[in-house]
Amino acid sequence: MNQNLPDEHRKNWDVLSVFQYLYQQQSISMLFILIIMWVILSLLSPYFFTVNNLFEITLQSAVIALIAAGESFVIFSGGIDLSVGSVFAFSAIVGGLALQFSGSVIVSLMASIGAGLFAGFCNGLAIIKLKIPPFVATLGMMGIARGLALILCNGVPIYGLPREYLWIGQGRIAGIVPVPTIIVIILFTIMYFILRNTRFGRFTYSIGSNPEATRLSGIKVSSVTLGIFMICGMFAAIAAVIESARLGTMQPASGNGYELLAIGSVFIGGASIYGGEGNIFASLIGALLVTTIRNGLNILGVSAFYQYVVNGLIIIFAVAADQIRRKH
Repeated sequence: MNQNLPDEHRKNWDVLSVFQYLYQQQSISMLFILIIMWVILSLLSPYFFTVNNLFEITLQSAVIALIAAGESFVIFSGGIDLSVGSVFAFSAIVGGLALQFSGSVIVSLMASIGAGLFAGFCNGLAIIKLKIPPFVATLGMMGIARGLALILCNGVPIYGLPREYLWIGQGRIAGIVPVPTIIVIILFTIMYFILRNTRFGRFTYSIGSNPEATRLSGIKVSSVTLGIFMICGMFAAIAAVIESARLGTMQPASGNGYELLAIGSVFIGGASIYGGEGNIFASLIGALLVTTIRNGLNILGVSAFYQYVVNGLIIIFAVAADQIRRKH
């Protein structure tokens, strides 16, 4: 198209095309913003760009990133899951009680993940059988899971985790790379493969684009939807295991507000609020961005109250950017 233009105009056109392409690829533009933010925070605080702080960011990002991974499946399919923060706490407490009862780390891990899968199963069942909108169904599960977490342990946190369990959150491979970081890389790679190369992944995007057309194509939308919400619950449980192992305790009040951070991470990564598009690795960038902002505000001594405001603004900004991108 630009072959007949003068060289100067063609050069300008090419530069404009590059900027337009980057603008359309929100994940790439957010990666640039993340890098710029790291540079600015490094100038504001000499502590920010230290090895310890960068590892701390990856550790903090691991929990939010894993919840965002599950949330990505739901949002790509056109839904939303508000219960992940409460399912996070519920899974942790179930795993803690299983650990106290059996003394086995394996049993505890299976109990936590089973609790997450069960919560996701209940969410999916309410949506496909009772025809309850995802927003309302998961809002109900938010209260149920939080209440069960408090009831099961009488509101008392669980301490005394064995060394093997703590290694999941505090261990380092070769004494350098945190174990949670390795877990995040492996799981995101697997989920990326599933979304791009399996029928389940393609059906997830298809449901988000047009659920009725997907159903008329002979695809069992209800089964896929059930699987999507179970994956979301499972990732909330895995994130709970990592945070419990990192902090050395299982708290019934943990995960409060994590749904906001996870949903924000997915939208920052360029996922559409209407479903049908998105990239799970972009959600990982979104989680890094959210965590970097929180970390930077902490280092700069900004009150935690303002962090809620910033998180809310981030979500509004991300969704507004998606709306503007669609108009162009």
